[in-house]
Amino acid sequence: MSTQTSIEWTEQTWNPTVGCSKISPGCAHCYAEVMARRLKAMGVKGYENGFKLTLLPYRLDEPLNRIRPTVYFVNSMSDLFHEDIPDNYIRQVFDVIRQAPQHTFQVLTKRAERMATFFTDYEPPRNAWIGVTVEDKKHGLPRLEWLRQVPAFIRFVSVEPLLEDLGKMNLKGIHWVIVGGESGPKARPMKQEWVLNVKHQCEQQKAAFFFKQWGGWGADGMKRAKKHNGRLLEGRTWDAVPAGHLYCEPELETV
Repeated sequence: MSTQTSIEWTEQTWNPTVGCSKISPGCAHCYAEVMARRLKAMGVKGYENGFKLTLLPYRLDEPLNRIRPTVYFVNSMSDLFHEDIPDNYIRQVFDVIRQAPQHTFQVLTKRAERMATFFTDYEPPRNAWIGVTVEDKKHGLPRLEWLRQVPAFIRFVSVEPLLEDLGKMNLKGIHWVIVGGESGPKARPMKQEWVLNVKHQCEQQKAAFFFKQWGGWGADGMKRAKKHNGRLLEGRTWDAVPAGHLYCEPELETV
């Protein structure tokens, strides 16, 4: 079902599928896996299979029943481009997005190659923001090249959890970059210099920068509860969004 969320960069979540499987170091301490197990134990509809990938077609029409313009994070509890989700089902999800132009839908994936392949013969709706996760150099940065192939009106990157210094990033054609540290009892630390490196490159390459959170480790390198570490960077919050770019024509590149 569609629900309100505490995720700082969106308003509601919409999960026409739930469940996933791990493919990179960024998945090691997946919040969705923990939550899915909790929801299964509570008997919540849709989570009978826990974190096993499950299609929930009865949820497809949920955004169509909401008139008020809303920003939806699509599949916060899964990955829409998971290898076991049929192309036809993915098309149904995007067809619903196209039928609800009053809303904005944020689709985030770690399976960037499949995403780029899918969009070779399916045009993304203008109200679909398409993004990839970048957690490190080896697994994350190559996803940017696949993302650049997608003719989306907004391309965004979730650098969360940021696990190492990313070095030089090519942000050409990327409109929005979200950065955040890992939370939870097994959170891995994120250093301030890693965050500032991303921030400075966003400034240089004209990408909107959003700092979501420190997570389980503070700017001082101390581990504590996420709420105590907050989301201040250099003494302030950074909440830029790419709304002004929504109707800009995308620049396309090839891998």
